[in-house]
Amino acid sequence: MSATSERPRERITAAIRAVSRSGDPALVAYLTAGFPRRERFAEDLHALARGADVIEIGVPFTDPMADGVTIQRASAAALAQGVTLEWILAELAALQAVRVPVLLMSYLNPLLAFGVTRLPQAAARAGVSGLIVPDLPFDESSPLGDALASEGLALVQMVTPVTGPERLARLCEVSEGFVYAVTMTGTTGRTVAVPPETIEYLDGVRSRSRLPVCAGFGIRGAEQVARLRGHVDGVIVGSALVEVLERGEDPARWLAGLRGGEPRPRAVTPRGSDRSPGDRSR
Repeated sequence: MSATSERPRERITAAIRAVSRSGDPALVAYLTAGFPRRERFAEDLHALARGADVIEIGVPFTDPMADGVTIQRASAAALAQGVTLEWILAELAALQAVRVPVLLMSYLNPLLAFGVTRLPQAAARAGVSGLIVPDLPFDESSPLGDALASEGLALVQMVTPVTGPERLARLCEVSEGFVYAVTMTGTTGRTVAVPPETIEYLDGVRSRSRLPVCAGFGIRGAEQVARLRGHVDGVIVGSALVEVLERGEDPARWLAGLRGGEPRPRAVTPRGSDRSPGDRSR
């Protein structure tokens, strides 16, 4: 199926599966929009696309309750530079298309302030394929989910090690794009050692999900990625990557190091290309 005939949420799934079929987990790379410098947002985004299979753009918020100190600091710095959801969508719409699917990671308040009724069209025009909303319980997600569905955008659901069996099955059933499997309770930024019980939990999520399962929270190094191989379809890298950007290092090379490869060449696929997002030949 060509990229032009796929719904946006299907592009996310296809991109992750294109990598996971080879046995390696796909890389979902997070950056806080406008951090470390607002004027570098487009450059940083395209740099991540050279090493990642999916990109997750964090919408800065004053109270990022699920995030640790690194992303809290990044959010505060981005807000101080005037970064808003409106600005992010305008910047994305003005860009030549990013070569991998893009999601927004946003707390609910910025979405409500923007307007749930106008969000789906604005996000679709900007090339966004879906959203992750960590403080929106599934039981209260129908208005946003229904609005996003009108443009074929994904609303990704999150599960945790303490999610009960019935709720886990339900979340896996209704999630779109992929299932976000939080590897620990608490906030982002702490390293996870990936003990046997975490592997057992991830295997359980994967056995219940018709969609790819991506592990997030605390993924910081190649050893963790190797340990998760075969147990998840993708890994989400957040705080560690934000720190790479903060230090001014090459994020594409750092991401490639997570799976022992080289970054993709510096090229951008125009929006509307007939390449699938999982085409590894580009």
